[in-house]
Amino acid sequence: MTTVLIVDDQALQRSGVRLLLEQHPDLTVVGEAAHGAEGVRKAAELNPDVVLMDGHMPGMDGIEATRRIVESGGRSHVLVLTTFDRDEYAYDVLRAGAHGFLLKTALPGELVAAVRAVATGAEVIAPSLPHELIGACSGRVCGRAPGQERHLDPLTRREPDSLTRREREVLTAIASGWNNLEIGQRLSLAESTVKTHVSRVLTKIGARDRVQAVIFAYDTGLVRPA
Repeated sequence: MTTVLIVDDQALQRSGVRLLLEQHPDLTVVGEAAHGAEGVRKAAELNPDVVLMDGHMPGMDGIEATRRIVESGGRSHVLVLTTFDRDEYAYDVLRAGAHGFLLKTALPGELVAAVRAVATGAEVIAPSLPHELIGACSGRVCGRAPGQERHLDPLTRREPDSLTRREREVLTAIASGWNNLEIGQRLSLAESTVKTHVSRVLTKIGARDRVQAVIFAYDTGLVRPA
């Protein structure tokens, strides 16, 4: 049984997501929160498998709430729901430690699948979004003042110099939003070989998952926003 906490400032949104998730016997909504601070508190109290987090809320937003939940050391994994054309904070939410994000326009089946995946520790990124999202988050929107602390500094200070040419190609493909099958097709590699390369890339750059690999690729300049 996968337990879920829904954090969203819109009551109608919370109710709709609850009804959707509870149609599935393996998913149980154990609580709701109307803002980030309440979400952090309830995550600590309820210790759900997944915190379904609105990326943009008044008061404590999804970025700070995600950071606090992750830094608390609990077992909850955060999945952010964001409206890309209005939510400027999705990139920083990933930096705060979320296991992924989906657009609020995602199909019901996509949301259910994402919740199940994140519950296992897998990462979820909305299809075709890495270039759009990080490109839009460059400069003024998601940029930080010089010297300002970053949550993932130990990761982003590393350089990609230790990667082989093939590993750089694989990392670039990950940052482009390709899955293992697509990487194999485009680079003429067996899927098992791709999995090996991905594992080596994550180990070398010190990334927890593909989400952090995407962040690393852009922060180090290996991939640049379109």
